[in-house]
Amino acid sequence: MAQTSVKDKKSAPKVQNRPASRVLARRETISAYLFMLPSLIFFVGFVLVPMGMCLVYSFLDMGIDTSAATFTGLSNYVEMFQDKTFIRSLWNTILIVVVSVPLVTAFSLWVGSAIYPMRSKLRSFFRCVFYLPVVTGSVAVTVVWKWMFNPYNGLLNQIFGTVGFDWLGDTRTAIWCIIMILFTTSIGQPIVLYVAALGNVDRSLEEAAAIDGATRLQIFWKIKWPQIMPTTLYVLVITTINSFQCFALIQLLTRGGPLGSTSTLMYYIFDMAYNYQRFGYANAMGVVLAIFIAIFSAIQFKVAQSDNG
Repeated sequence: MAQTSVKDKKSAPKVQNRPASRVLARRETISAYLFMLPSLIFFVGFVLVPMGMCLVYSFLDMGIDTSAATFTGLSNYVEMFQDKTFIRSLWNTILIVVVSVPLVTAFSLWVGSAIYPMRSKLRSFFRCVFYLPVVTGSVAVTVVWKWMFNPYNGLLNQIFGTVGFDWLGDTRTAIWCIIMILFTTSIGQPIVLYVAALGNVDRSLEEAAAIDGATRLQIFWKIKWPQIMPTTLYVLVITTINSFQCFALIQLLTRGGPLGSTSTLMYYIFDMAYNYQRFGYANAMGVVLAIFIAIFSAIQFKVAQSDNG
């Protein structure tokens, strides 16, 4: 009997704690959802709802007066791929993405690898220098670049001895000037991210590989690269989205000119919506832009997964 009572006493608290633990877990779950609720409301109200409205409006012929909108089916999409300006803007956008994304990623990784071994103060100095264009206003950056590209007293013409040449006014060089400016304003954040990612690499694995006779390239490719792959994937996706959404530089420097050579999808969407009051057509282009971003991002995820495999 004594043994039975001792066992009952030992087992009794466990039975009593089960309902309490369930209540506690339920309270923690409810608290977590309550903390997530503001972000969820923001995401639904400012992301999902606008996306749904954009999709619906893309099937309408609509101007400022939404009450006069008429359903046109796929006519906006049919017109879009017959629009030479849209095709030109699409190719310009793809060119910007294909050129700038690999360059930004490779250069940022190279600079991050060069900065990481430095002393703490020197490393912080270079991170601030490269990150400065990110926190600087786009208007201020654009004004500086506009002066550098000035045909008569610009810095580039003074260096190359081509005074009078209009870099932003020539169809052969305008789009490359935009890509160069976008490159300089896009490398700051990836460099900081790569420096942080390289700091999290397991040093013991590097030391073991070096003792076994591995070269610096082998150490980077076999040890560092797999560990910084998540950062690389993030950089690729963010840089791709920013490149597809290139607008401010075009609006402030060229307004799509000369002869549409720097027009991008984002700028053409803005032009159709606010200059020509064709909101239905602009929304259709927005849907196509979202599809292209999704396709490029999915390809990057697939390649990253195959590299990790």
